[in-house]
Amino acid sequence: MATSPECVEAWFHGELPRLNGAVLSGAVPRTAVADAMAALLPDFPSPTALTAQQAQRLVIGLGLAGASVARHYQEHDQQRRRRPEGAFDGILAGPELLSFRRYFAALAERTGTGHYCRDTYASLVLWNVPTTEVRFEGQTLATLDGVTGGEILSYTGDPSEPWFFELVKRGQTLEAAVNAVLEPLAEWPDSDLASGEALRRVQLAVVLLEALRQQFLEFAYASPGGGMQPRYFMDVFRQFAAHWVGGDIPPSGALDADALKRDFVLGTVDEHYVRHAERMMPALLAGERADLRRCMGERSLPERLLAALKLDPDALAASAPERLAELTTANPALGPWYRLLSGHARAAGAHLMLSKRFLFNPQRRRDEEGLGDRRLVSNRRGTTGMDESVLGRLTRMRRDHDLAEFRRTPTAVPDAAAPVSLEGVELVPELPLSSAATPAHRAGRGPGRRILPGGVRIGRQVRGA
Repeated sequence: MATSPECVEAWFHGELPRLNGAVLSGAVPRTAVADAMAALLPDFPSPTALTAQQAQRLVIGLGLAGASVARHYQEHDQQRRRRPEGAFDGILAGPELLSFRRYFAALAERTGTGHYCRDTYASLVLWNVPTTEVRFEGQTLATLDGVTGGEILSYTGDPSEPWFFELVKRGQTLEAAVNAVLEPLAEWPDSDLASGEALRRVQLAVVLLEALRQQFLEFAYASPGGGMQPRYFMDVFRQFAAHWVGGDIPPSGALDADALKRDFVLGTVDEHYVRHAERMMPALLAGERADLRRCMGERSLPERLLAALKLDPDALAASAPERLAELTTANPALGPWYRLLSGHARAAGAHLMLSKRFLFNPQRRRDEEGLGDRRLVSNRRGTTGMDESVLGRLTRMRRDHDLAEFRRTPTAVPDAAAPVSLEGVELVPELPLSSAATPAHRAGRGPGRRILPGGVRIGRQVRGA
């Protein structure tokens, strides 16, 4: 008799984290997770017997379990890293006794979302974390639905792991709100990009990008005892992003579809970035792929604005600062659009700072001390292969946007760096959904609304209030 989906989920909540912790501490053999799965998975329900949402929930848990088996199989054996799929030999699932990877692929197909053939950013973050929402002055701008209503699944049960997933999803929700505000402009005539309504949208996007930047700063500067520390991130958490088969795409923040889309909407791309986006496509959901391809096929908003204002990028590059200042006076729309692109670059800079703080700087110190790198998932680059130099180039690319020449005017830089009021931006629900409360939460700031620097309200909606 097949095990019910509820019993399966209970195993992922309790037994899987316990086994992973025991393997990592050396208390049980490295095959413990695989052995438990080989005994349990034949009783899993047939994918065809599940609803789409049940399949999504099972993909979350089985993705975590598959990542665990892959890690423990390869971590201390270089030969096994040459054939990672050997991790799943002998693990059969469902009444049909499908091989593990075939069963997972059937589950992914059952979701109806175009999910990839292994665990992904979408299953770990978007589906695993309950629904998040961004509102401005009470109006919902973006909602990222989760498929679970309660506890967030994790690899080891350490509270920093749900905290990490939450923070990442909250960041993407803000990014989705930016895109929701800007993307309708793609349907407008070029001449309307300087209109009052367009500029109101641009100014709101500036506010949301600053909220995103502050979210990154909160992530980076979690107090000791709260959040996730770099050592855990490098040595425990990231090591679950091992390959299931050679050449597959492990979960990564590079699969944040809203971040990818925003770069194309704002024109901060080059040929290398286009190739990167194409390489990420298989690991995105079907709807994300369609949206991204649409954005890739459209002219960027800054390019269209310059065309509407009859401004040539080459001529701007050759213009003196005084001439550029005259153009900003004659074309007031340039100021808000410049601040938008500057805000985009500032958010990218904060993200690079995160990568340096959690990954590249600690690994550099380890190299200087002769400690070397992890053997399985390298800490010298992201899980999709981007190293520090590539991320630095992407940050510079966003800084060198289509309106970057106006940086040479006397007032552009001070204006772009001026404080942005975040009053009215609300990101719900409040942190922490998980038990990874920071000391500030444990100190009794309590439920209700918490104000981040600058006034971003992070609050839980109070029913019936």
